[in-house]
Amino acid sequence: MNSLTLAHQGGWDEILMVAGPVLIFAWLLSIARKRAQTLAEAEAVGSTDSGPSGSVPPPS
Repeated sequence: MNSLTLAHQGGWDEILMVAGPVLIFAWLLSIARKRAQTLAEAEAVGSTDSGPSGSVPPPS
């Protein structure tokens, strides 16, 4: 047999089949966490400058 076989070759292929998706999920989760933190920081800075969001201005 001259073809590459990905089945029961000492367990390394099973490790890759599990570790690959787990690493991809962890990477995507870290990206989402960074984006959420950036949005939260931007919202905190914006809310201190212009008051609470959704507020009604006082009548004149």
